[in-house]
Amino acid sequence: MSDRKINLPLVSAGGAVFLDRDGVICEQAGYVNRPEDFVLIDGSAEAIARLNRAHVPVIVITNQGGIALGHLTEETLADIHTRMKRLLVEAGAHVDAVYYCPHHLQAEVPAYLLDCPCRKPGIGMLEKAHDELGINLQNSVLVGDATTDILAGIRAGCRTILVRTGLGGNDGKVIAEPEFTVSDLSAAVELILATEEQLNQISAAERRLNDIPK
Repeated sequence: MSDRKINLPLVSAGGAVFLDRDGVICEQAGYVNRPEDFVLIDGSAEAIARLNRAHVPVIVITNQGGIALGHLTEETLADIHTRMKRLLVEAGAHVDAVYYCPHHLQAEVPAYLLDCPCRKPGIGMLEKAHDELGINLQNSVLVGDATTDILAGIRAGCRTILVRTGLGGNDGKVIAEPEFTVSDLSAAVELILATEEQLNQISAAERRLNDIPK
């Protein structure tokens, strides 16, 4: 975190926190093509619960090109999301909406062969949240682990946070500079909910750590 002026809060009136799924909420050791493949990252459910308690809407936006590639069906994806919601509820958390894009330009299933504006870094899923839920995108934050997530957030006018879990920004698909980079979703939520005083304390602590000789 730098010494630059940071406008708080990161989420303001009418805004939401948009979360990528794989690598942010759940592990990304491989493809999540079956319900049993969905494993929560440690601390992610508790982080979402913190946003719930703060009355901040939480919306999942996820590229699911595996449907187009024939790795899973939309019915299986629904089962995966049922498992996700159950695991979150067991931890006292919930998401307010889930949007996904099943399309891919290399689709093996012809019905899903489409250069879709919803597929990140396109902003179609964010625009749907605006149109259907009344979310103010400029007052929102997007948290992702891929450069395509960050570029989608930038294009939509959101604040952006890159997490080092999952791909950690090393996908190399596009060039996009996040406003913040943190270790994981728990750290992202700490930042999102921070007061100016708390943020200054975090920044000062980081500066002290940086002054320690390596």
